[in-house]
Amino acid sequence: MYKFLFAILFSVFGTAAFAQISNSPRQPLTKQIPADSLSYLNPHDYIIGGITVSGVKYLDKDNLILLSKLTKGDRINIPGERNAEVIKKLYEQGLFDDVQLNITKINLDTVYLEIVVVERPRLSRMHITGIRKGEIEDIQKKLTDKTGKIVNENLLSTTSAIIKRHFNEKGFLNTTVIMTQRKDPGDANSVILDVKVDKKTKVMINNVTFEGNKAFSQSDLRGYLSKTRKRRWYNVFGSKKFKQDKYEEDKVNLVEKMQAKGYRDAELISDSVWKNDDKTVNVKLKVYEGPKYYFGKVKFSGNAKYPSALLDRIMHIKKGDVFSEDELNKRLSGPTPSNDDVSSLYLNDGYLTFNADPVQTRVYGDTVDLDIRIYEGPQYTINRVSLKGNDVTNDKVVLREIQTKPGQKFNKELLIRSAREIGQLGNFDEQKTEPKPTNINPQDGTVDIIYNVVEKPSDQIELSGGFGGGQLVGTLGLTFNNFSLRNIFNLKAYKPLPKGDGQKLSLRGQSSGRTYQNFSFTFSEPWLGGKKPIYFALSAYTQGSSTGQYYPKSSPYYNNLRINGVGITLGKKLRWPDNYFQLNYSLNFDHYNLDNYTGYLFSNGTSFNIKLTQELTRNSIDMPIFPTQGSNIKLTIQATPPYSLFNNVNYKVATPQERYHFVEYYKFKYDAQWFTKIVGKFVLMSQVRFGFLGMYNKEVGPSPFERFKLGGDGMQSYQFLQGSEIIGLRGYQNFSIVPEGSNENQNTNTGSTIYNKYTLELRHPVIASQSATIFLLTFAEGGNVWNNFSQFSPFNVRRSVGVGARIFLPIFGLLGLDYGYGFDKIPGAPDANKGQFHFTISQSLSGGFN
Repeated sequence: MYKFLFAILFSVFGTAAFAQISNSPRQPLTKQIPADSLSYLNPHDYIIGGITVSGVKYLDKDNLILLSKLTKGDRINIPGERNAEVIKKLYEQGLFDDVQLNITKINLDTVYLEIVVVERPRLSRMHITGIRKGEIEDIQKKLTDKTGKIVNENLLSTTSAIIKRHFNEKGFLNTTVIMTQRKDPGDANSVILDVKVDKKTKVMINNVTFEGNKAFSQSDLRGYLSKTRKRRWYNVFGSKKFKQDKYEEDKVNLVEKMQAKGYRDAELISDSVWKNDDKTVNVKLKVYEGPKYYFGKVKFSGNAKYPSALLDRIMHIKKGDVFSEDELNKRLSGPTPSNDDVSSLYLNDGYLTFNADPVQTRVYGDTVDLDIRIYEGPQYTINRVSLKGNDVTNDKVVLREIQTKPGQKFNKELLIRSAREIGQLGNFDEQKTEPKPTNINPQDGTVDIIYNVVEKPSDQIELSGGFGGGQLVGTLGLTFNNFSLRNIFNLKAYKPLPKGDGQKLSLRGQSSGRTYQNFSFTFSEPWLGGKKPIYFALSAYTQGSSTGQYYPKSSPYYNNLRINGVGITLGKKLRWPDNYFQLNYSLNFDHYNLDNYTGYLFSNGTSFNIKLTQELTRNSIDMPIFPTQGSNIKLTIQATPPYSLFNNVNYKVATPQERYHFVEYYKFKYDAQWFTKIVGKFVLMSQVRFGFLGMYNKEVGPSPFERFKLGGDGMQSYQFLQGSEIIGLRGYQNFSIVPEGSNENQNTNTGSTIYNKYTLELRHPVIASQSATIFLLTFAEGGNVWNNFSQFSPFNVRRSVGVGARIFLPIFGLLGLDYGYGFDKIPGAPDANKGQFHFTISQSLSGGFN
């Protein structure tokens, strides 16, 4: 009876006491109650006796009651506006497809309410189509937090935005995303979101123009937009894709560059990017240049340690120079190429908290006066030096390279130098070596320094195969760059070999079976005994080549060669002329045994080569794999005893076996590299190499060994063994460069006594990380060989140009691929210069010569 009367009243008044808000998807089903209690003409106040919630599956019922702002014991006017407000508030959460507020019971002045909801479905998973598998995986990583959430307009719009932004950053500005929902058959209240992505084509930059510029040309301003430009044929590494984030960076850079040219008021007034066609956009920027400013009077205040005249000379800014805040800050706080800024002067003398604040005291006309306000602070002394992050390398190996010692005054230059020396060890990621002053105590003027390092894999393996001399040659090489000899008998230290003491152990084998074998061993210790800065190295090798397995010894085709050698090296770092120098002495013994073996000046007999080598080096490059500045210079003098002065051999009639039984010669070599930053990340490597092999006695003649062979990739070819020094010249076949007028070719080349070589190489990094370093290069080089100084002409060289790439992988070392084209024909070898690919493996680091 009550339900029937309630239905009649609902029809009469045209509304329910507790209905959904007007824009709800469907009308609620309200439980009927006595009619005299629900008249809009006669509303009553009730006390809420209780609130229940039904229809929820995932949400918390108590939270819904809190959201409704209905509280047990509160008074509520029924019917009234608050009823609609409750339903509207719950709808605004975006969690429900339907919301109802019903009365379950009225007891005198107490009412019992029920919130009935229908939850919106949740996302069970996304099914992305239209793009590659790898791209789908990248996007799914960015959308993992969406699974399990309510599927509403917010989720759909943010999902679309994330996908579009992902492709916009890659230059796909026209990406479209279409999303459809379907029921998840495994869960009635969940949906699967089908996402169809069409990234379209990359949007390129058609043109970039400027408005408002007078002092700067269009080309000047385009040059300041390093990442937003139309690619030209000469812009090898530039990008013509439009990327919004790079564009924003370029706008900031544009203003900074204009201000650095003296236009301190320069600003970007407006900019616009509009569609040129489906594949390109146009970019237009409106700039304000303002007047050009110049430095006026510059004075210093607050400086007590150093006079103003000295600071002025170091800052090197004169009245009338073009005003540039960027240049001013560099001169005050660095970095400058030679670290000769004002802050370095103080920081190298212990003033760790030094600060210089340039204040523009007066701007008149086009002139700016400055007051450089100096805060010197106290001098700081180093208290403690510690390491963090060296999980494999022992502390002593790193600490002995660090030049900031406890008790010394703080010194910025030594801090930078220490970071360089740690990088030169080869065991740590140079990019992540971070020296950090800490525990700065102004009361007693002390500071601690902690060197944060990150270990990287340093052991290397060489596993390769190739053809040489018409047969397959296999190579296996193992290099352990952080070896520990003292733990050789400690089985617990094998991982797989004992590590941590910074020693180097290298084992290498090369063979084609019984025809050719080459085995070598090298051990080096940078600090002899681990305590003294004396370099020690020990090496040994044995090589053999023979056709004995195919021909008997009496056959004219039989030949055999065996070379054995041992060597020892001692070296020491020098402090003069500066502490980048090192002096090494080596004593080597080589034994040659030839039996009908061609390729040298004699083919039968035994020869001994006892040589003493002095090597003076200066290596100041900043990083061993991809140097950006510094130089690497090496001067080598090598000599044997002058046997012909005291052995009483008549060399006019001596046989080859007698003439070369004890080899005598002297040898000079000069190798130098310079690394210079050009623009951005471009680095220019300049290299000069020269070698000369001399003789004591003209009757003896030049040595059959230790000669120079030029051409090709520069890697040691097994058929020439250790008898000659191999120098690469890209763009030509291996060993194809022979003296002009010579009867030799690359197949019979016995080597020359003089060579020189010049190289210019422009490098640009692609990847620089702990796991890999990759850089591209383009080169121009030239070189030649001679057999006497009467023919020597240092600028008469065989020339080549080309491009290449270098990949450094910690386990394999430095891998290289070059394509070079030689301009000069080689007599007797018409194909020697017609474009050559060169592959190199395990090239030397530390700016090694090639």
